[in-house]
Amino acid sequence: MVTAAPGEERSSALALVNTRRLGTGGEVDDLADPHAAAQWLQLPATALGADALSRVTDLRAAVRELLAALAEDRSPAAAAVETVNAAARSDAAAPQLTWPGGPRREWHSTSPGSVEEALAALARDAIDVVAGDLGPLVRPCEAHGCVRFFFREHARRRWCSTTCGDRVRAARHQRLVVEQRESPQRGA
Repeated sequence: MVTAAPGEERSSALALVNTRRLGTGGEVDDLADPHAAAQWLQLPATALGADALSRVTDLRAAVRELLAALAEDRSPAAAAVETVNAAARSDAAAPQLTWPGGPRREWHSTSPGSVEEALAALARDAIDVVAGDLGPLVRPCEAHGCVRFFFREHARRRWCSTTCGDRVRAARHQRLVVEQRESPQRGA
């Protein structure tokens, strides 16, 4: 079981980017096939074909580029911006008034339960993250080989999970043990 990176509970776009990660056996992709992607998107298993899966993974790559550009303080590739904008436009949403204890505005899809709704929601969240208050908090995990991003809300946080932090600390410890073992040999 992989732990969520800090911020995934607040941003579906961050969670989308982190569906590709480093596991104990190598790279893991939670969207590797249409069934897995449909499950992750909480859509019926039959909702995603190969074309829709391609659109989901293309959006993931585009959002990853946006987050990387933000973290590296550079402009993202124009194609990534267009992919996110196109996905955000793919499903019309309209404001609806609800009254659970007072007036509240909610946005509802005009095609609920569709791939377009899921992609548009993810793209809109990515836009909100990159252009909003959470943008300055986006950081890539500093653990060697890790490809996940997280929201750095604590100044000392450098890793996306305790697993990555433990891996870095274990590697540092191993390096020190090897250096100490080799040090007496140099003086002899």
